[in-house]
Amino acid sequence: MANEKLCLNWNDFRDVLKSSVGELRDDFTDVTLVCEDQSVKAHKVILSACSPFFKRLLKSHPHPQPLICMRGIKATDLVAIVDFIYHGEANIFQEQLENFLALAEELELKGLSGNSEE
Repeated sequence: MANEKLCLNWNDFRDVLKSSVGELRDDFTDVTLVCEDQSVKAHKVILSACSPFFKRLLKSHPHPQPLICMRGIKATDLVAIVDFIYHGEANIFQEQLENFLALAEELELKGLSGNSEE
């Protein structure tokens, strides 16, 4: 009996984790994404978990505080992508949808792209 393992379960773990990730968006950041005239702070581990593209990029160019220039990407699209990564949703205008989905596909964004890792 003394060697029997017990499984302790945190009932609302997913909800707490999702909320915590969203709250971390502005704290302890270690990567900056830049496009047009705007920069967006993020976390390497969060970007890597949600995008094989970012995972490959960040692994192949290790740096403690990388600055990634996102050429040809509109600031509104980048902010919407980061919103989706951190909150699991993004609010965009209908006219943004095509560009947003194309960018999600290019970044291999889990949950929005056609990649097999979703």
